[in-house]
Amino acid sequence: MSSQRTFFTLLARSLLARSLLIAVLLMSSLPASAATISNTGDGNPGLTAPVLTGIDVLQRENFSQIEGQRIGLITNHTGVNRDGVSTTRVLYQSESTQLVALFSPEHGLFGKLDTELIADSRDTESGVKVHSLYGTTRVPTREMLSDIDTLVFDIQDIGTRFYTYISTMGEAMKAAAKYGVKFVVLDRPNPINGITVSGPVLDEGKRSFVGFHQLPVRHGMTVGELARLFKAELHLDLDLEIIAMEGWQRTDYFDQTGLQWINPSPNMRNLNEAILYPGIGLLETTNLSVGRGTDTPFEWIGAPWIDGPELVQALNLLKLPGITFQAVQFTPDASKFEGELCSGVSFTISQRQQFDSVRTGLEIAVQLRRLYPEQWQVDDYARLLGNQQVLDAVKNGSTFTQIESMYSADLKAFIARRQDYLIYP
Repeated sequence: MSSQRTFFTLLARSLLARSLLIAVLLMSSLPASAATISNTGDGNPGLTAPVLTGIDVLQRENFSQIEGQRIGLITNHTGVNRDGVSTTRVLYQSESTQLVALFSPEHGLFGKLDTELIADSRDTESGVKVHSLYGTTRVPTREMLSDIDTLVFDIQDIGTRFYTYISTMGEAMKAAAKYGVKFVVLDRPNPINGITVSGPVLDEGKRSFVGFHQLPVRHGMTVGELARLFKAELHLDLDLEIIAMEGWQRTDYFDQTGLQWINPSPNMRNLNEAILYPGIGLLETTNLSVGRGTDTPFEWIGAPWIDGPELVQALNLLKLPGITFQAVQFTPDASKFEGELCSGVSFTISQRQQFDSVRTGLEIAVQLRRLYPEQWQVDDYARLLGNQQVLDAVKNGSTFTQIESMYSADLKAFIARRQDYLIYP
């Protein structure tokens, strides 16, 4: 009996010592594959709570918010419930609603296309027509909406102004308001947290599909919160409803949610790249490779005209918090500089809580302008930056501190503007 008690005592201690992540997953009946592990330098921070996204909440409540409605669903492969079942299938199989149309954003319904124009198609499982909102039109037309009572939006965003899924949502909201269609957002986490807000605010008059609204580069909001802000600031006469998440907190990164990472676009392959994206992605409209056509897009930059060790030395002197730099060479097999040897810099996030992606991107721009004034095509930086004063400052050799002071007032004003539209603690 003594040995048996000892065995069970040791077993109990072993179970208690298991990680918080596994314990929470077991308690919430989530499969182990639903967990993601941080590779951003902080180790695995553990779950704050298993998160229910908007589709999970809607399904649990028996679709009462859209009962009896003819539904048009704006979605892609990231629109899934906690069991991995697509929102398309969930709504199609529901007896409470009628799914009559699908709408797909950039990269298509399955998130695999990386082309300028995507054609309409038909969903093979449901037989429902898929209207492409990244083809001949990026706005739902009157004809597309003629048989729809409610438009539902369910797509995973990445937390950066120029990621086009929020532009698709905004344009669809405007169309819904114009044609008297209700709009429902099934909310999802901001994967790079809902606290950090940084970068230049888009200039008035420079709105585009990569700059839908006057937001900073990193807005720190969920799509549901953005929808509330868009409705108010665009003065839309729109019946808008947000199906809020449960369990998500503003400080959460995606690997603290218990949700399974699904690449939201072909070159956004992990949380690490999403955290880097606000600053590094800003650079990709210039004559610089950001790693497209390699295994690790946004985790390094380069060009045939860059001296990697020279650029690394300049960046290391800045002592930027939470990131380290290393000289690299790579040859993209697609996209910019396809088949050409590029010299450049790779990025390793050592402490994501200290790391400032937008600052890092701007500091790189400052050094590119200083070291390679003839080679780097700085004017192309304008497209995603969307702020003329900051572009001029980079061109004129200003420091990051000087540049930051130029947009700090607008950034503070945005932080105040967004406050009324936040949903989560």
